Amino acid sequence: MKKIAIACDHAGFEYKEFLKEQLKGKYEITDYGTHSLDSVDYPDFVHPAASSVENGENEFGILICGSGQGVQLTANKHKGIRCALCWMPELGALARQHNNCNMVAIPARFIAKELALEIVNTFLTTDFEGGRHQGRVDKIAFC
Repeated sequence: MKKIAIACDHAGFEYKEFLKEQLKGKYEITDYGTHSLDSVDYPDFVHPAASSVENGENEFGILICGSGQGVQLTANKHKGIRCALCWMPELGALARQHNNCNMVAIPARFIAKELALEIVNTFLTTDFEGGRHQGRVDKIAFC
């Protein structure tokens, strides 16, 4: 069973809870918070989730905030993380196929929960194609 990290800020809390409920039984999910609708700073939750993917504790990660931008930017500060902001399933598929992304960022204020689930399911079930894409992925990390 794939191990998944999940984290959010207050804007993504309801989506996080929805996704956890829909994914339970299919994946082993570790919830890094937040655990309420109270206003929080997303880096406090994203960094531990991203670290868990970076160090191999979890295979993939799901991050949710209002726009998806803040959580994505924060996760991508980690050398071993490739996090894609996705608002349609096709982007989730391409993030895996071409970029071997290991985290997905969801914009809760811009898409429906059902679409978020479709994106996450696509992301988690799509394989990296390797081949010509591997060389490009190898060049992503700058330092």
